[in-house]
Amino acid sequence: MNANAKILELNDVHTYYGAIHALKGVLLTVGEGEIVTLLGANGAGKSTTLRSISGLNRPRKGTIQFQGQDITQTPAHNVVKRGIAQSPEGRKLFPRMSVTENLEMGAFQRSDKAGIREDMDRVFTLFPRLAERKSQKAGTMSGGEQQMCAIGRALMARPKLLLLDEPSMGLAPIFVEKIFEIVKEINEQGTPILLVEQNALMALDAADRGYVLETGKIALEGPAKELRSNEQVRRTYLGEE
Repeated sequence: MNANAKILELNDVHTYYGAIHALKGVLLTVGEGEIVTLLGANGAGKSTTLRSISGLNRPRKGTIQFQGQDITQTPAHNVVKRGIAQSPEGRKLFPRMSVTENLEMGAFQRSDKAGIREDMDRVFTLFPRLAERKSQKAGTMSGGEQQMCAIGRALMARPKLLLLDEPSMGLAPIFVEKIFEIVKEINEQGTPILLVEQNALMALDAADRGYVLETGKIALEGPAKELRSNEQVRRTYLGEE
């Protein structure tokens, strides 16, 4: 892992929703091969950070660089083309389409049929449960299975950077552990990951580094192990006294 080679760099990013100043000068990097987690309370700006990177909410100030190229004003579909794929909060699958059709939607900008087949096999290897349900309508599956499908769909874009927004939200504990095992496996196969996650303990266990976002600003950053033993983090995010 060469974390010195930055694949993603946010520099003084300010993003607004109308008059609401959601991100106030965010500085953040993801290195090659890293899992970086972004922690924070509801409304701290975590999803807005991901949406800013994805091109869904363009910053008014600051820059976002991906592989050394400025993508701050790049439209969302071109951000995907560049190699950033997101598994969104709430999964947002196409409920009436089958698992296979949902996965194919992740590859809609690709035309390399052999590569798409290869990636479909890879998703089914990572998520054997999806292989069993490949012709089932996505909307009829459990929350955990839908989450697997959402991550699989993002992988079908063959991303150079994977953004995961709340992958464990609303899942049974057994599924949470499984999802995090797979997140680590995806990373070990060479994909850097920026992970937004309410379950701070699982996130810090999986990540190399972390950032804590408070009301649109980075309040803390450091190696995941250090954040895990930080008193403020333990009290606020790990529920420890």
